[in-house]
Formats: sequence, C-alpha cells, structure tokens
Amino acid sequence: MDDKIVLTGIKPTGTPHMGNYIGALKPLIEMSQNHKTFMFIADLHALNSVHDAKEIKQHTYEIAALMIAMGLNLENTVLFRQSDIDEIYKLSNFLMNVTPKGLMNRAHSYKAYVEKNTEIGADVDAGVNMGLYTYPVLMAADILLYNSDIVPVGKDQKQHVEFARDIAGYFNNTYGETFKLPEPIIGSDAGLIPGLDGRKMSKSYDNTIPLFAPSGELKKKIMRIITDSKTPDEPKNPDESTIFQLYKFFADENEIAELREKFIAGGMGYGTAKTILFEKVDSVLATPRAEYERLMANPSEIDAILANGAERARAVASKTIAKVKKKMLG
Repeated sequence: MDDKIVLTGIKPTGTPHMGNYIGALKPLIEMSQNHKTFMFIADLHALNSVHDAKEIKQHTYEIAALMIAMGLNLENTVLFRQSDIDEIYKLSNFLMNVTPKGLMNRAHSYKAYVEKNTEIGADVDAGVNMGLYTYPVLMAADILLYNSDIVPVGKDQKQHVEFARDIAGYFNNTYGETFKLPEPIIGSDAGLIPGLDGRKMSKSYDNTIPLFAPSGELKKKIMRIITDSKTPDEPKNPDESTIFQLYKFFADENEIAELREKFIAGGMGYGTAKTILFEKVDSVLATPRAEYERLMANPSEIDAILANGAERARAVASKTIAKVKKKMLG
C-alpha cells in the first residue's frame, strides 16, 4: 500500500445525490482501497450554514452510511466525526497565533460576502461571523493534524489547501520544522456531472437524482432527463448526452463502447437509452441501497464505526498537539 496519507472531509449539509457521489465520493472510496485515509464528516464546518442540530446529525448518518454501503475500506480508512476530536479545537486555536489576518481577507468565502455586501451598499462584514472568517484556519487544522500528504478537493476548495500550506510554513518558520506541506489533488471530473436538465447536477438547480432512491423513483427521475429533438432513427452524439455521460460512471468498458455505438449508429430512441441507463444504475446500486437502508435503520452501528474512527484519529492527533504545545509553550 502506498505510504502517502490522504485526508478529506465531507460537510453534512444535505442528503448526497448522484452528482455528489460520482464527482467526489466515488473517487474517495476508490482512493481508500490503496491509501491510509483520514475521512471526517465536517460537522463543525457545517455550522456556518446549518443551525439545526438534528439536521446535521441526520446528514452525518447519511454520509457515513453511504460511504460504508458503497465500499469504503474501513481498514485503510479512519472514518470519524470532526467534532469528536478535541485536538482540532486546540490546533485551530494554536494556528490562529501564526496566521496573518491578511490571509483570511483573501479567502474566497469571505471575499464573496464582501463583494455581495458592497454591491447592495451594506456594511462589508454584514452576515459574516468569525466561524466563516476563520474557516480556513479550521480547515488548515483539519489537514495538518493528521500529517496529511494528499488532500483531494474540488477546484473551489483548492485555496484551502494552499492556505494550509501557507499556515504550516508560517509555523515552521517560527517554531522549527513541524508540519508537512500537503498537496491538493483535484479530480478531473469534479463539478462536471450533468443533472436532469444538462446543467451541473446541483440542488440549487433542482436537477438532481437521489443516489439511493427506490427503483420506482429512480426510474421516474431518469425518464425526466432532458434531450434534444432527434428522432430514434437519427444518429446522436453520445458526448453531448446526459444519458450517456451518467451511464459511463456505472457501466464497464464494453458496455460503454456498446452504448456509444448505438448512439452513433442511429436506430435508438432516447426513451430506450434512458431505460438502458436506469437498468444499469438500478442493478449497480441495488445491493448498496439495501445496505444503506439497513445502516440507516441501525444508527447505533454507525455510531460505533464513527467512535472507533475517532479513537484511531485521536491517537495521531494527540501526538501532533503534544509536539505543537511543547514548541509553542515549552
């Protein structure tokens, strides 16, 4: 097994849909097969946008159950709740003391608020709490606490890894070599998963397909995929089809090649193509769906897995904190 340590976090701010799985979660599960991975459910990060404890807890269970059901390697992967690790609060506070305010001013999330407030003539900091403003410091603590080498992120999250590197550098320059400088890994398909209307699959567009929807609901959703007006006899471009783009993530190479040929040759209507997509997705997800439903009906089993992960995470985190505390406080 590769000796690189992977670190990733998933915010429990909603029920994961097919786009979330294909674009972010599936690559993480695949990476967990060959890398030591720290995977945390980022409930502390969720506090900026979700103020309902029951909702955060529910989404935490959903994410954990989904990852386990879809084949997360729990031997290689330390799966845990972010908030269960007391050391994260400590390291975040320690790092505050070496992080320049100017760095936080450049954070995308903060700048977006400033720009929006400026446009409407409001105070530039309207709606900004310190959790949002110092979000990158907490993110840096998440990354540095477990000696991470690799941090898979979407393009919009790359800055957080760059900030973690900067903050680690400030610390190392002040107190001596302590932290590794982690590398961001950006998936090539991140953010490119089409929804029912062809745009990026997103809850904000109301064009998502629930990952573990019952067969009947899954079929209805897939049959709603918007297509062009080509007749069944006409050739079609598979690379411009949402149907084909989604099919590629669930089928093997031979099946993908076969469906591509059907698109190009003509003689297949979009209704038939949607049925092929549904049958493939439904068959691939049938077993994981049953396991997901079983886990969600037994939350104590999820709690036990997360508690075990927290214990394993703390074993590493406590050593990091001891080292940092000694360097900073003697």
